[in-house]
Amino acid sequence: MQPARFKSSTVFVNGVNLHYLDWGGGGPALIFLPGWGCNAYIFTHFAPRFSNRFRVLALTRRGHGDSDHPENGYDLDSLTEDIRQYMDALGIERAVLAGHSLAGVELSHMAVKYPQRIDKLVYLDSAFEYGRQDFKDLMAKNPARGFDQPDVANEYDTAEEYEAAILRAFPSLAAIWGPVMRENFLHEIKTNPEGKVVDRMSEGIGDAIQQTMNSFRMDDARIQAPALSIFVLQDANYYISKEWMTPEQQSQMLAWFEQDRLPWLRGWIEEYQCRQPQAQVAVIPEGHHYCFLPQEEQVYREMRKFLET
Repeated sequence: MQPARFKSSTVFVNGVNLHYLDWGGGGPALIFLPGWGCNAYIFTHFAPRFSNRFRVLALTRRGHGDSDHPENGYDLDSLTEDIRQYMDALGIERAVLAGHSLAGVELSHMAVKYPQRIDKLVYLDSAFEYGRQDFKDLMAKNPARGFDQPDVANEYDTAEEYEAAILRAFPSLAAIWGPVMRENFLHEIKTNPEGKVVDRMSEGIGDAIQQTMNSFRMDDARIQAPALSIFVLQDANYYISKEWMTPEQQSQMLAWFEQDRLPWLRGWIEEYQCRQPQAQVAVIPEGHHYCFLPQEEQVYREMRKFLET
């Protein structure tokens, strides 16, 4: 199937040029927000499926893709102000925001700071507090931290070499890699003056975003917008490399998921439902964090049902 046509454009707001894709469509605005290391192109297959009922757009945040990469402005107030001014520039009074991964912090903050601009919220495996101590403790137990994982260098001679290094080092990405992921990747790299292919995002920007994620806490009582939170009970097999993990290491990864990661996720989902009683929750078993790609049909059905209610 040929990808749906879209308009690629930029808008100058809040002191930066922000890149976005616009699939058109009639009805209320539906704005997709990508996760860390991703840009609007990650939604080129999924987003246009909603254009028969919504005006569908995807926004690339500062520090990502074809948007500007200033060294500052990655605090939560600035990131949400980028979204608000983007909506102003396009004449959008209210919108449904659908955000993946990192974008969940922007959705929550936007709903608290500018509730009058929000119709509904859709969290695509993104309704988390990444700075929680129990989450840090969980990730500290990840056995992969002690594995001899293949390195991903700071620069490469070609995009193909860089892509191959990522796919070898990160089996969870290799498992779902295809035209959409590759297009997204190509907008996250550049050729430097020395002719080397490097990340567009600097280390300083990455550190600033990490700090914002770690400091975020949901303001439960003030998030009143109707919300759909799609959680993924991730399949451990996505994270197994039979190329560079020994059989013992593969067993360790499977055990960590079964004994630590999945129980933590189930506990967090239960806590989230208590803290956010206005939110609808959908759980995808044996899924992938980029659920709108390999589990596209299930995510699409859940979103359609929620948005048309």
